[in-house]
Amino acid sequence: MKFCSVLFVCLGNICRSPTAQAVFEKRIAEHGLEDLFKIDSCGTGSWHIGKMPDSRAIEAAEKRGYSLRHIRGRKMQTKDFDNFDYFIAMDRENLKEIERLLPENFCGNVALFSSFIKDSKLVDVPDPYYGGERGFDEVIDLIELGVSGFLKSTLSD
Repeated sequence: MKFCSVLFVCLGNICRSPTAQAVFEKRIAEHGLEDLFKIDSCGTGSWHIGKMPDSRAIEAAEKRGYSLRHIRGRKMQTKDFDNFDYFIAMDRENLKEIERLLPENFCGNVALFSSFIKDSKLVDVPDPYYGGERGFDEVIDLIELGVSGFLKSTLSD
């Protein structure tokens, strides 16, 4: 397998995309594949630049053995298109924003995160920000499924 760079994208980069980053980091570490991947996350909005992920996301992730504490919010930049092979959007709104910014010469892949969840009718990974703590657990459930699907599809390429 060749080296692969992955950027998970949500709106503010404090809930869904940092959770996906942390889950994927742990999963590839468990498989000893750290040297084959570059992983990051970002948001399409700029509200949380430099901030830690939402405390509820951190707490839900830590209950399952994932750490989000090393991640800081950042906004997607045009230079990201030079640095990442995959842009994985957590929902259609963020997918549209990625597609709007795509340079003509981009040779990578842009996809909805849900496309890696086998047999799912889900389209958008719900944003748990305005909901209760249970929403963060549900997001991790979905992210674990999607990360497994993405890793499987990437390793089979």
